Amino acid sequence: MAVSGRGPRERMVFSAAQLIRRDGVAATGMREVATHAAAPRGSLQHYFPGGKEQLVNEAVGWAGRYAGNRVARFLAALDEPTPSGLFAGMVRQWTDEYEAVGFAGGCPVAAATVDCAESIESTREAAAAAFATWTGPVTGALVDMGVPKERAGALATLMISALEGAILMARAERDVRPLTTVAAELGPLLDGAVSRAG
Repeated sequence: MAVSGRGPRERMVFSAAQLIRRDGVAATGMREVATHAAAPRGSLQHYFPGGKEQLVNEAVGWAGRYAGNRVARFLAALDEPTPSGLFAGMVRQWTDEYEAVGFAGGCPVAAATVDCAESIESTREAAAAAFATWTGPVTGALVDMGVPKERAGALATLMISALEGAILMARAERDVRPLTTVAAELGPLLDGAVSRAG
């Protein structure tokens, strides 16, 4: 997730996502985004004529794509892909972060949803699209591992919902326990959904 090597527009979207995941939408100002991105302040209006709302929505979209793209990386790291192994990888990303640098950051999509879902329709739509962008690859991975199609989407929703809730609880408690708990408890359920037929 390094900022270097990106143009100013991409750096600002990335920086907005990082600040939103730490501070929420309301506390993330355009000036802070420009400073974090090492971008000229005047470039904000050039790249984001829709202002903060456009920038937030693009940051939320970036976060959804990032989460969706990580699914393939989690699977590639497994000797034998299983639903529980995928979920453990999703969880481990957060436990590793929290154990390494603390509990300051959460999911930018969740933060934007909490802050804006009732007040800014375009951000609610961006968040819904971001969750769909993440759920799709999880669903596809489950199907590829033998989970029946009619159940895979529901289990992907369960996995992401459990992870998001555990992230919130872990930040509140300053402890990875909620994350490790959901991985341990959901693992057998997820693996039990794999069809043994054929």
